[in-house]
Amino acid sequence: MNREIIQPGKTIGIIGGGQLGRMMALAAKEAGFRIIVLDPTNDCPCGQVADEQITAGYDDLQALEHLAKKCDVITFEFENIDYESLLSLSRIANVPQGAEIIRITQDRIIEKNTLVASGVKVAPFKVIHSEAEMNKAIQELGFPCVLKTSRGGYDGKGQHVIQCADDSIEAKKLLEYGACVLESWVEFEKEISVIVTRNVNGDMECFPVGENIHVDNILHQTIVPAHINKHIEVAAFQLAEKIAEHIELIGTLAVEMFLTADGQIFVNELAPRPHNSGHYSIEACDFSQFDQHIRAICNWPLKSPSLLKPVVMVNILGQHVEKLMEQIPLQSEWSIHLYGKSQAKYQRKMGHITVLTDNIERTLSQLNDSGIWK
Repeated sequence: MNREIIQPGKTIGIIGGGQLGRMMALAAKEAGFRIIVLDPTNDCPCGQVADEQITAGYDDLQALEHLAKKCDVITFEFENIDYESLLSLSRIANVPQGAEIIRITQDRIIEKNTLVASGVKVAPFKVIHSEAEMNKAIQELGFPCVLKTSRGGYDGKGQHVIQCADDSIEAKKLLEYGACVLESWVEFEKEISVIVTRNVNGDMECFPVGENIHVDNILHQTIVPAHINKHIEVAAFQLAEKIAEHIELIGTLAVEMFLTADGQIFVNELAPRPHNSGHYSIEACDFSQFDQHIRAICNWPLKSPSLLKPVVMVNILGQHVEKLMEQIPLQSEWSIHLYGKSQAKYQRKMGHITVLTDNIERTLSQLNDSGIWK
């Protein structure tokens, strides 16, 4: 067993300066670490709370080498960083998560094949390189189905639902961006997710299962505990842990799943980091996904999370900010997190609200009545 840890007072480097980096940094600073963030945007959300920012691109090898020299351990806040650059960095710096998990999760084809190899269920799929392959695959998989670019998609971007033959005309434009994945449509009853964390020693812990509601392919709400039975909860944990073991995870992994009416669970996507659907943990658990992530990359023993109270987490997008400001004086029970982004753009994640509650349905109704999300 590896007992060596990164001690408080040392420096953690974070590649990526968005809201996830910001919340990682706040958790790390609470534990006594110094933070250096690398991000191309000056005064980024993480940069506002870090001790130092290196303003450079994620593929800037000179800047990454500079980060390596100044940090005792390095992590990343999202998967859309340059794999080759991260691989080079991992040879000269302490990057516990490594680069392989980025290679897997940057490419849907590799991710799907990795999930199949791990022994979990995914929606039936075909790899598509041409219009002829797409037409053949549609015949085999049937309608409805979903065409997704293999790289670069998030929050619903880079995908097209095909309900009938006419839809395939528009969908095929995605082939201009390279190889794609065509998936059968899963008639799911709920979307759920599990945040699993594993440290250098292989210790592993999961946060409570979240039930996720999406609007326009962007996460809108996460409800915890999810409205699922104990059998499904246990199965979701087991799936997440199975994947984590297979990929030899270090750090945090979000596993997004579809739950069908007959109790089947299909794994949809992976995110190799703290995740939007785990933000509820900041207030609703005895410690957050960000605290746990810092413990994992520093090889501290992991804690076993406990849910303190039922909770609803709701995202604040650019179009919601103005109405949120009107509600702040009226809402004593809301925990409001804003990320420090300079522009409130339409459909851009600007923050989130967490509400601890004894009555989920009443809270959902009250949130709806606030008018922010109409």
